[in-house]
Amino acid sequence: MYRWKRFILFFSLISFFSLFAEELPNGYKDIILGMNLEETKDALVKDPDFGYHGDRDVSLLPGGTRELIETDARTGHGSNFLEQCYFQFFMDELYIITININPQRMDYYSIFTKLTEKYGQPDSFDPNSASWKNDDVTMSLERPLTLKYIDNEIYKNTQNYNNVPLSPTERTKEMFLDEL
Repeated sequence: MYRWKRFILFFSLISFFSLFAEELPNGYKDIILGMNLEETKDALVKDPDFGYHGDRDVSLLPGGTRELIETDARTGHGSNFLEQCYFQFFMDELYIITININPQRMDYYSIFTKLTEKYGQPDSFDPNSASWKNDDVTMSLERPLTLKYIDNEIYKNTQNYNNVPLSPTERTKEMFLDEL
């Protein structure tokens, strides 16, 4: 019976805090979704927590319109709480920030509790992840310990973007359908 009361109290407190929920952040620290590649690199250089080492951390992804910055804070130059971080760009706009958090320094429950206090109940929740969403941003906490910020509009555009030309069969099919 005592466990049941603690469970009810816990979710009552979370519900109470969600009445005062803050707006979802559009990034982490000074790294904001929508920044271009150069702005992001400048912000990473100024913040040693990420373990950014310069242009050698930047790579082009297939398709020519996508770039990735991968940082490693475990090298001793970054935060004790961060491990690897990924910053994904589409058409020179930052649209996904992925932060892997050191599980020896932090735990899933602590982050989940803090995010729930700040931003209210998650919009989706399962044993492996929780996510909060508004029109602009999706923030997700994933097991084992990854925090993601996603620009919803740019992400949607990446799903609709296809850099691969149609095959002759696909073009013929499209031409047929256009004639209908």
